[in-house]
Amino acid sequence: MQIRPGVHRIVAPLGERFIAMYLLTGPEGALLFDTGVADSVPGTLLPYFDEIGFDPAELRWVISSHCDFDHTGGNAALRAVASNAEFLAGRADVPMTEDVELLISGRYGEFAARDRFDDPPETTAEVRRSTGLVAVGRALDGGEVFDLGDRTIEVLAVPGHSPGHLALWDATNRTALISDAVLGETVPTADGRAAFPPTYRDTVAYVDSIRRLHALEADLLLTAHYPVYDGDGVEAFLDESLAYTELVDRVIEEVLASGEELASLELIRRAAPSLGPWPDAAVEYLIFPMTGNLERLVDQARVIEGERDGVRTWRRAA
Repeated sequence: MQIRPGVHRIVAPLGERFIAMYLLTGPEGALLFDTGVADSVPGTLLPYFDEIGFDPAELRWVISSHCDFDHTGGNAALRAVASNAEFLAGRADVPMTEDVELLISGRYGEFAARDRFDDPPETTAEVRRSTGLVAVGRALDGGEVFDLGDRTIEVLAVPGHSPGHLALWDATNRTALISDAVLGETVPTADGRAAFPPTYRDTVAYVDSIRRLHALEADLLLTAHYPVYDGDGVEAFLDESLAYTELVDRVIEEVLASGEELASLELIRRAAPSLGPWPDAAVEYLIFPMTGNLERLVDQARVIEGERDGVRTWRRAA
């Protein structure tokens, strides 16, 4: 649906959740922000284009907000029908935006060796099945401007969830398109239930990105997996997300207050009841945000990182 002049929100199913993609149109061209998974293109994106009378050949730019498969998996299917489009991504995310095996091993498998956490085989198989990647034509660093004819769109670097995460700022519409740059207190299912934890990774960068997005004073905030936020809802969502990072710090320090040295998954299991209402199968995905917070606490000399039998451990600093 068109939610502001030249701003279209296109929502595709993603298991129990959804993925929102965004088409920005103007008299001098059009830009698509994310392509979902491979099935999102024939199943949702192209039917929407037909509905509004939009020719995919008019697409000038396709920007991947970040490297995750549910944002880039439709790139190959879209390129097959949008041959004039230039595909772009954040510089730090380019390698994983082009290579699904690197994405699986380097991002989703980051914690396998040191923390004994990894996706189940069926999840990895689904990532491979639903992902079609293409070469990135140009890397973006933030600050680039795209002219649609009636307005310009500015690229913002908003790392934290991933190192090369991008957002877009449509100043004319006072609209910030942020994808997964900010993740609230939980990632929801399509009907609003808690699906899994907010999987930011670099807490220092994430907090900085939230504060810079706050400074935009946007009237409309557009994410990939959450409702549309407008008016006071924009500030509320950003404030909630920032407060959650502080809650994670407090809970970590409460759990480690006993002086025990705990492996990541041991720490997560003890902390989880204070951090969210997720299903048991989703709790261990707290390893993404909690590792980011633990690394920040180590840098602040509040937590000490160690090792036990080849597994990473954490304990309170004396």
